[in-house]
Amino acid sequence: MKHLNVGLLGIGTVGGGTYAVLTRNAAEITRRTGVAINVVQVADRNVEHAKTLTGGNAEVTNDAFAVVNNPNVDVVVELIGGYTLSKELVLKAIENGKHVVTANKALLALHGNEIFAAALAKNVIVAFEAAVAGGIPIIKALREGLGANKIEWVAGIINGTTNFILTEMREKGLAFTDVLGEAQRLGYAEADPTFDVEGIDAAHKLTIMSAIAFGMPMKFEQAYTEGITKLQQADIQYAEELGYRIKLLGIAKRTDAGVELRVHPTLIPEKRLVANVNGAMNAVVVKGDAVGPTLYYGAGAGAEPTASAVVADLMDVARLQNASAEQRVPYLAFQPNSVADLPVLNIAEVHSAYYLRLRASDKPGVLAGVTKILADLNISIDAMLQKEPADNETEADIVILTHITQERNMDVGIAAIEALPAIVGKVVKIRMEELGK
Repeated sequence: MKHLNVGLLGIGTVGGGTYAVLTRNAAEITRRTGVAINVVQVADRNVEHAKTLTGGNAEVTNDAFAVVNNPNVDVVVELIGGYTLSKELVLKAIENGKHVVTANKALLALHGNEIFAAALAKNVIVAFEAAVAGGIPIIKALREGLGANKIEWVAGIINGTTNFILTEMREKGLAFTDVLGEAQRLGYAEADPTFDVEGIDAAHKLTIMSAIAFGMPMKFEQAYTEGITKLQQADIQYAEELGYRIKLLGIAKRTDAGVELRVHPTLIPEKRLVANVNGAMNAVVVKGDAVGPTLYYGAGAGAEPTASAVVADLMDVARLQNASAEQRVPYLAFQPNSVADLPVLNIAEVHSAYYLRLRASDKPGVLAGVTKILADLNISIDAMLQKEPADNETEADIVILTHITQERNMDVGIAAIEALPAIVGKVVKIRMEELGK
């Protein structure tokens, strides 16, 4: 029987899950691939913990470079995270002619172009299903299952921490800071939650999906990123009254002018399936020209859901390890000489519909002044919600939903509205997406 020897870098949450799935399902995996996949060496700073998990069935070291330089290792599984040491280790493994499986979205979003070029030169596989949306096979869907389509757009809830927070805010009427504390207590959010709540983690994943969907290089540094820290309970409630849910979405959209690459809170009609994805779950909607919108749903994190994707990548390596680059699906789905350096649009150039909330003095003519400003800019209104002032107050909220316009145009309108004497404070602006056509 053929064998595939694996070197595992990191045996923490995902690494431990990967080892457990490989061990528990060994017979099933061999039946599917015709190859016995064996972890022969593990690198982890906690050597004793690694020895306990492996039970003496794999060599354990605290030196990750010992694994990437081990001539007995066929494929290196990188699960240590970060993008400095991990980059060095992955490139060294490739230089040594080893295949690589990684769950590291930050590494690929920032250095994927260099890593794929090095892998192509050495004719080795770099597989990364687990880098986006945990156990959901969205990378394989984009690279292979939807290969007959021209992908028009991708939109996803791709960060479980923020989805949990937004779900709790909507269902329990709590403020962001209160729910964040609960998310940290339950282990959904890190002690420093910046990457999650500011949308950076989602932008890493969106960068990878956009590269595969459109056949373009990784362009993380050009992605627009806006988190959920400024979202207020009032906007979640008003959105609900108007038939919408607010989700942190990663959106990649192909247009004639270029590619929209953006992460931000977004109003979605509550009738959409993706609007009803709650808790820490993930979901991605992909629109292809032939197939239409397709939805992929599941656990976006966790030991064994993510391990499911890592092991599936190892199975692909087992089947294709001796194939030439021409016989494999390209890293970014398109042939390397056909990857196009598509321009990424500045957020001001993006077209969207908008939710606006303004605080105004309760007196005649205010609404007329606001609607005139929008009309003069050819921004049409889709719906409006005008609240009555609370007891003993002279100000009230006005909520406006607009039809699609360019963001630059919308910002001009907001500036003019904020300059009206009757408007109090800043206008809240949240983008809206239909995701159904």
